[in-house]
Amino acid sequence: MITTVSSIDDLKATNNAIANLKKDYPKLFETLLEMVNLTRAFHFKYHFMGCLIMEEDPGESTPNVYGSVLRLYKKEMQKLKDDQDFQVLQQLFSDFKGTSYPKICLLVLGMTPESLVGLSYIK
Repeated sequence: MITTVSSIDDLKATNNAIANLKKDYPKLFETLLEMVNLTRAFHFKYHFMGCLIMEEDPGESTPNVYGSVLRLYKKEMQKLKDDQDFQVLQQLFSDFKGTSYPKICLLVLGMTPESLVGLSYIK
């Protein structure tokens, strides 16, 4: 369980960075969007995805699924990591870590900063 309090200014800054990523690195953004959608489709936690991007230990966010499903997911994640501009994405996640990985993912999906302001519970 991830509980965060985000200010509207933090969320808007994160959203602007995501918009710049989409504009400046469209291929990287599309691959990121595919990973966010895959994470959602598998009902994995966005925090898990963020930890994999940042090469952090996901701890209790690691899904309890068949090994084959996890291998498939990590294979798709590797496609994102293999992008020549991947370090730009890592920098975005690092710069806006206070916003939280789940909220970054929701902004990538097109949610508005206003809809995410305040205390949230996101898996």
